[in-house]
Amino acid sequence: MVLYTSPFPNSFLSALHSFSWALIFPCFWLGDRLLASFVPTTYEKRQRSDDPCYFQALCIIITTPIYLALLVASLPFALIGFLVWSPIQAVRRPYIYSKLEDKSYGIPLLTEWKATGGGKSFCFVSANVCLLPDSVARFTNLFNTQARAREIGRMIRNGASRPQIKIYIDSPTNTSISAASFSSLISPQNNDAANRAVNVGIKRTTSMEYKGDNAGTNNSEESGDAKTGIEHNDGEDSACIIRISGDDSGNISDPDSDALTGQVNVSGPTNLHTAEAEAEEQKGQTPKQKEGDAVSLDSCTTSRESLVKVRIADGTVDQGVINNKLLYKTSIIKKTSSRKKKHMDDILDHEISAFFPANLDFLCLQEVFDKRAAEKLKEQLHHYFEYILYDVGVYSCHACCSFKFLNSGLLFASRYPILDAAYHCYPNGKGIDSLAAKGALFLKVQVGSTPQGQRIVGYVSCTHLHALAGDSNIRCEQLDMLLDWLADFRKSTSSSSTANPEELVAFDVICGDLNFDNCSSEDKLEQQHSLFTHYKDPCRLSPGEEKAWAIGTLLDPEGLYDEEVCNPDNLQKVLENEESRKEYLVYPTSKNHCPSQKGRKVPLKGSGRRIDYILYSEERLSLEWKGEVEEFSFITQLAGLTDHLPVAMRLMVSTGEEDS
Repeated sequence: MVLYTSPFPNSFLSALHSFSWALIFPCFWLGDRLLASFVPTTYEKRQRSDDPCYFQALCIIITTPIYLALLVASLPFALIGFLVWSPIQAVRRPYIYSKLEDKSYGIPLLTEWKATGGGKSFCFVSANVCLLPDSVARFTNLFNTQARAREIGRMIRNGASRPQIKIYIDSPTNTSISAASFSSLISPQNNDAANRAVNVGIKRTTSMEYKGDNAGTNNSEESGDAKTGIEHNDGEDSACIIRISGDDSGNISDPDSDALTGQVNVSGPTNLHTAEAEAEEQKGQTPKQKEGDAVSLDSCTTSRESLVKVRIADGTVDQGVINNKLLYKTSIIKKTSSRKKKHMDDILDHEISAFFPANLDFLCLQEVFDKRAAEKLKEQLHHYFEYILYDVGVYSCHACCSFKFLNSGLLFASRYPILDAAYHCYPNGKGIDSLAAKGALFLKVQVGSTPQGQRIVGYVSCTHLHALAGDSNIRCEQLDMLLDWLADFRKSTSSSSTANPEELVAFDVICGDLNFDNCSSEDKLEQQHSLFTHYKDPCRLSPGEEKAWAIGTLLDPEGLYDEEVCNPDNLQKVLENEESRKEYLVYPTSKNHCPSQKGRKVPLKGSGRRIDYILYSEERLSLEWKGEVEEFSFITQLAGLTDHLPVAMRLMVSTGEEDS
């Protein structure tokens, strides 16, 4: 299948589309700005309350007549442009495929997986980023869509490009580390120190913050491995190891032997030293955010309980020397002492993380509706992801029964080559939701090959379902269509047969905003859909019953700019507390209380509305292959930039032979 790098089949239609949009855009922009001036966010209201001269109100009074006059003047040109724009949408392609050609971006290098060693883990993230036209975004208490798009892209690629740190605990009886997550701060003195891996021990999966924009420095080339004695594992990328032992009365293990294995060993009781971190001051573009960073490192009041600081230089470890300049910040998840458990929940790492996971492989975004914002987001993501599909969907009356003003809002980014892609629009949209071309995007990616020349592929589906409350039948119909379209896509793109398998399927994952949760009584129909018999939800026990650690992903828009949750660290701290999170998460609606989340007195069901999902299938993989969820995270790095919590899942793919 050919991937479309242009929305139109020839340059003439592309030029005609650009000309028509140039006539429409002034009217669109003026109308957007005019409406936006009358829909202030809570952040702007607070600014105006501190303005004794009412300067903001005066600006609105002056600019409104100007906007109106210009809007009326631009209407004839917009009408002409619309008459040209609308018919050519019938031949528009359903997405734009962008492959990074400029290698100066320094994206991380990937080595091809040969499936000869252990299994390999793949990391997926799904997030609703609410990049609507500014006037529409304000109805969810968000503003400045263009700046938010740039900042969201920067945060994702900075978080994902950080090296991964893993902490292993040799003593399963040592329980002095009781926090669900805590910070470990590491300052490697060279690039090679960031590339470490081991295969044994009890893992604590980590995520970190990388101070710097050059993602290419996070993964050193193989040529340096022989010099440093680095041990690689197919299943992990860029892992730095800290080993904590239960003996030796707190003494550091022999640094010379540690240098040979590429590990940092910390022995003794885990009463870890704490210290303040110093970070550089940076100027932010959005409220309470710093440019280029998701989280300030200068805060000593984060929600972690312990800090570890280690300095690694030329293979030696000196715990007494601490750097004030912090390059990495990690959050570690506590894990049980044995991987052989009866229930998946016993071996599944889970956390509320202030950072996007390191070594992120696949990113599925929803509500990237604004085309200019999509371009800005794509430019930032290309610093880390080589392959991106954006501007997904249809416009006008093409392929759907109702007129579409907005595209699907879906965006997909991958570190692995995309082999095939297909998009389908849901034809049963209703009300205001029908103005957007909501649908499903199906992708086939190549993640490796076998020594016999068979391709190892994976399937990723990204979707956004109908949003209006009370329309369960519509969402169930869309889920039916999703499964049917996915089955057709797999059949049409498969080059294998049972007798002659030319490719092996390593994973089949569905990501998206499904607009229903597993707690609301109004969503019982969706909760019992056959989707959940074919795909597993790591956060769900059964219809209507969540796992104890799962939380909602829909934030209360009114509290987005409150000081308690305005940055990732603060939001993480609030969400980790069962009582404080009730003020800022949206809970299943009830007749016993009003929709406002503030000052709530009645008991609430569950831990909030979790409407963002990552599902995986075990029954649709190649024979002898299986997937096991290693880690699931709720991410707070986009605090103040969207009203959803991104979710992340790390899936370990292996064969039955490797497990045995």
